[in-house]
Amino acid sequence: MATNQEVPDVGFRSERGPILIALMLSTSLVALDSTIIATAVLTIVGDLGGFGQFPWLFSIYLLAQAVSVPIYGKLADLFGRKKVMLWGIGVFLLGSILCGLAWSMPALIAFRAVQGLGAGAVQPMSVTIAGDIYTLQERAKAQGYLASVWAMSAVLGPALGGVFSEFLSWRWIFFVNIPLCLLAGWVLIRRFHEGALDRTKPKIDYAGAALLTIGAAAVLLGLLEGGQSWAWASPISISIFVGGVVALALFTWQQTRAAEPILPLWVFTRRVLVVSSLISLLVGAIVLGLTSYVPTFVQGVLGTGAIVAGFAVATLTLGWPIAASLSGRFYLRFGFRATAMTGGTIAVVGAGATTLVGSESPIWMIAAVCFVVGLGMGLIASPTLIAAQTSVEWEERGVATSTNMFARSIGSAVGVAVFGAVVNSRVSGDPDPAQLSDAVHLVFVGVFVTAVVMLAAAALMPKAASPHVRANV
Repeated sequence: MATNQEVPDVGFRSERGPILIALMLSTSLVALDSTIIATAVLTIVGDLGGFGQFPWLFSIYLLAQAVSVPIYGKLADLFGRKKVMLWGIGVFLLGSILCGLAWSMPALIAFRAVQGLGAGAVQPMSVTIAGDIYTLQERAKAQGYLASVWAMSAVLGPALGGVFSEFLSWRWIFFVNIPLCLLAGWVLIRRFHEGALDRTKPKIDYAGAALLTIGAAAVLLGLLEGGQSWAWASPISISIFVGGVVALALFTWQQTRAAEPILPLWVFTRRVLVVSSLISLLVGAIVLGLTSYVPTFVQGVLGTGAIVAGFAVATLTLGWPIAASLSGRFYLRFGFRATAMTGGTIAVVGAGATTLVGSESPIWMIAAVCFVVGLGMGLIASPTLIAAQTSVEWEERGVATSTNMFARSIGSAVGVAVFGAVVNSRVSGDPDPAQLSDAVHLVFVGVFVTAVVMLAAAALMPKAASPHVRANV
């Protein structure tokens, strides 16, 4: 790959600053899209109709993004990050334009799938490119910059969604992506240069890609819609899960035969990759549980408005980038295992504190608890991802990164299913505050247990960094 260039700083004014800005802009596409639409759902439904279908605006996006992440990761290792990233930005741009022009709820749902396919490339490529151009010593700070985008989006997204819906049109929720896509793509084309790849005619595992897409989509669909669109034990639910498992079994068999497997089985033989993916899966479940049910608790039990509820959980994504940007000092001095276990311990303390939240708890206490969990996430999620990237060479880094993010998507879907089932078992119809408090308390208990398991997984991380610390620019 290209030669290593020593640059003393990671900030915007450094030589790689424009690339970092482009990565942050690209990340903002996915981050904003996950928050900005939530406050506009009722406006969209009022214009297009289809109230019963609106949950699919979120489910189809998550499905398309999740199933495409491993495929894009492999393609990035074959063809380079830049091509895959620009493709993802282009697809996301197309999906955003189509969503803004949607004439019905089914059309909007279909176009959200297009957006999800673009996001499936943008999110892992941003992290992979950062892993390529920054050394081990620099990556934590770079990851802190990328994580800060999610923090800003958590605050700005709901506000922008409300402003667009009330004063302009909900369609601007999607049209706002147009200048962001164009600017991010232009900067990457101008400033990000990859070296020549060794492979001239890579063989693409089309069969594996198809089987993974079908299998993962079926399992995720069953998890996301089970207990809501259909009963868990219904024939359609059983058929979806059985079909998904069969497709994934065939996919595993195909990976043993393919010259360039989409998800090489060596991923499951390396401890650092398996453990980092397990932690990522648990992180996805914890974040989903808190971001879904803290606002519900604050509004339904404490009686506050949507804006206050949104800011209460936004502190989760404020603590994350702060800890992530500082994590490099810890893992370089004490190792990946000690850093991950410190983060896991902090997350356990924060998650444990959520179980003490009750109907008399002040808003600041809930916000503080979420902030503590965010600090823990920054000290465990970012270092374990960096450990996974560091343990492989350039030509394997796309797969390693996308596997980690695919695991987080699976964790989010499992979290939706499990926590949703817990709440539905305790509430019916329009629950009163006491009933809702009891149901959400069980979610907080589940988040605490998940955090404890995550801490145990952190103990399996390697102590020190791998020797693969070079940066490829």
